[in-house]
Amino acid sequence: MTEVITAVDAVDIRFPTSRELDGSDAMNPEPDYSAAYVTVRTSTGQEGFGLAFTVGRGNDVQVAAVHALAPLVVGLPIADILADMRGFSETMTGDSQLRWLGPNKGAIHMAAGAIVNATWDLYARRERKPLWRLLAEMSPTQLVSLIDFRYLRDALTPEEALDILQRAQPGRAQRQRQLLDSGYPAYTTTPGWLGYTDDKLVRLSKEAVNDGFDLIKLKVGADNEADVRRLALAREAVGSEVRIAVDANQAWGVDQAVAWLESLAPYDPYWIEEPTSPDDILGHAAIRRAVAPIKVATGEHCHNQVMFKQLLQAEAIDVLQLDATRVAGVNENVAILLLAAKFGVPVCPHAGGVGLCEMVQHLAMFDYVAVSGSTDGRVIEYVDHLHQHFVDPVVIRNGNYVAPRAPGIGARMRPESIAAYRFSTGPKSTHARWWVGR
Repeated sequence: MTEVITAVDAVDIRFPTSRELDGSDAMNPEPDYSAAYVTVRTSTGQEGFGLAFTVGRGNDVQVAAVHALAPLVVGLPIADILADMRGFSETMTGDSQLRWLGPNKGAIHMAAGAIVNATWDLYARRERKPLWRLLAEMSPTQLVSLIDFRYLRDALTPEEALDILQRAQPGRAQRQRQLLDSGYPAYTTTPGWLGYTDDKLVRLSKEAVNDGFDLIKLKVGADNEADVRRLALAREAVGSEVRIAVDANQAWGVDQAVAWLESLAPYDPYWIEEPTSPDDILGHAAIRRAVAPIKVATGEHCHNQVMFKQLLQAEAIDVLQLDATRVAGVNENVAILLLAAKFGVPVCPHAGGVGLCEMVQHLAMFDYVAVSGSTDGRVIEYVDHLHQHFVDPVVIRNGNYVAPRAPGIGARMRPESIAAYRFSTGPKSTHARWWVGR
């Protein structure tokens, strides 16, 4: 019998991270890291796992968006899907009525990404390969076939994408060995959450350097005087050789960003992340011109590949920060990696959250092996919480991600964690009695 998708399940998982202010920043002072956790099931009993990351209330909306898309794919033959992953993605992103809710942005686009990622996880499990290796061992022609170039051709043509991949092909095997031997560079946001005390900031900054990280990140943007104090403390704690990035999480207007960064400049911030609205392409370009040599980084809230295209065309960013779950999954992120390679901008993925480290490492490692061929100026974000809830958690060694060898994309959660943190029923979740009206 033909193997088909029989179900797309979504579960509302919420962790009470706000209790310790883990994840706190200028725009999200008390986030509860959450996920719409997706399982794609087939008629032969196989499964694939993915998720969309949120920060608490509204996660039920994200789950509902996954359920809205499920009828579009239940019943589709697995062989046809895996032979045309672009077509499978477009089944969801191209549905005219659901697309209206975006188009190609927001909860419905993220839901498509969760299902696409879960299906890539299924694909990689069938091939018994980690996702990064599955992608890196595809031919350039196969990789180009994953991408919808309709809105990209003015910046990246299929021929240019093919050329980028073909030029990287001769060194793939060597880079794969290097990756398995040495891992991929990481940086950590663990010390810098805005709600942490000064003592905790200093202690965790020193620990991060001792653990091998040469780049840490601090949250800024709520109080200028406090930001100056905290950045000065961090700089004193780690010395002049360790890079310190800062992240405003969209807190400022354009002129405010420029003025605020003038006060932080004496402490040599490496980049400013999300200095203004994530949709303001020209605002980022203006900030970049004004604050150089401080780099400008953004992308974790970038809706889709078209916005990344415009950020690159406008020379608005020095660092591109793609996210594993914000856009429509692996296919769209492959396109974004190729855009970054075309424009010569390094990719430093956004991670942390729920399962983002586990998932996005595969994209960065694929980029190194098969696209950019380089780790220069590239690091993956790392945050040291919630990994214990995943079957294949990330491993960090000497400030580097250890290349995963387990099959899949890394998003599979432990059954006991799902039971404990399922919203409204899990005994450890942020259930309604605890958080409504806080």
